[in-house]
Amino acid sequence: MLYVVLFFLMVSLLLYVILAGADFGAGIVELFSTKKNQQLTKKTIYRVMGPVWEANHIWIIILVVILWVGFPKFYNVLVVYLHIPLTLVLLGITMRGVAFVFRHYDAFKDRSQILYDWMFRISSLITPIFLGMTAGAMFSGELIITEDYENYSFVELFINPWFNGFSILVGVFFAALCTFLTSILLIGESTATNRSVYVVKSEKATVAVVFIGFILICYGFYHEVAFVTDFIKNPITLGLVVLSAILIFPLLKSIKKAKKVRTRFLAGLQVVLILVAAFVTHFPVLIMASNTQVDLLASASPDKVIQVLGISLIIGGAVILPGLFHLMKSFKMIKVFEG
Repeated sequence: MLYVVLFFLMVSLLLYVILAGADFGAGIVELFSTKKNQQLTKKTIYRVMGPVWEANHIWIIILVVILWVGFPKFYNVLVVYLHIPLTLVLLGITMRGVAFVFRHYDAFKDRSQILYDWMFRISSLITPIFLGMTAGAMFSGELIITEDYENYSFVELFINPWFNGFSILVGVFFAALCTFLTSILLIGESTATNRSVYVVKSEKATVAVVFIGFILICYGFYHEVAFVTDFIKNPITLGLVVLSAILIFPLLKSIKKAKKVRTRFLAGLQVVLILVAAFVTHFPVLIMASNTQVDLLASASPDKVIQVLGISLIIGGAVILPGLFHLMKSFKMIKVFEG
């Protein structure tokens, strides 16, 4: 049953990054557009994502519940030592949600709409950055896990682990990945007249992801970040990265031809390959602190708890997944089944 729980954990992570990542990227694409294209993107985003945007956060809720119930020690390290970036993530999600609703449903249209627009765009940018910085802190080697708090300063324990060069680069990389996903999505949601706008954005976002990823690897290797050096040496991760690099060429070709289904499939596959490569580099050690390592499996709850959790996830999945699939298909989020 432990493997069932791990399966749902991984799937929830992948789906949150892909679906909510495209959600976050909507505001980033809008932020880095001209005034003319901002209005175009704003209308397209609302039409496409308006009916389903809240559903994307179900995956992080499932992820948190699995960690909380199934791996409490691991969860405890995250919420104690990384509570600041996680709190900023929650604030960003809240601000983004408020702005998304009020800029469309506010009965009184005035200059406050400008505030809502900027709230949506800025929170869409900073939220994935802080999410990425949280992930970067798990692998940066800057984290200090201790019960002797008196020997360390607040900055050493709760600031330095996530506010450093490596973690910031991971945050920027994740924001670029979100922009990449949204740009690909909008190719299939725009009219033939406006499609070229998102084709260009998708090409630029693809180049940005590759460039920032390269800078991230070089920075980690130069500063001898253990996760990066092991990432490079691991044959499985190398194979996944090489496959991802090869797929960039058919992806760029599909983007240029504005292929709706193929671009989404290849973009999603790229994200899956990147995440799986990062996940397996040190699995089951998913937190690399300066003074210890946190093994996910070693922090698992007793077998009876894992069994109940696994059964609950199977039943919940059987109920939720068909409904979510129908929701996305009804609002034409899934292009594979059209025409």
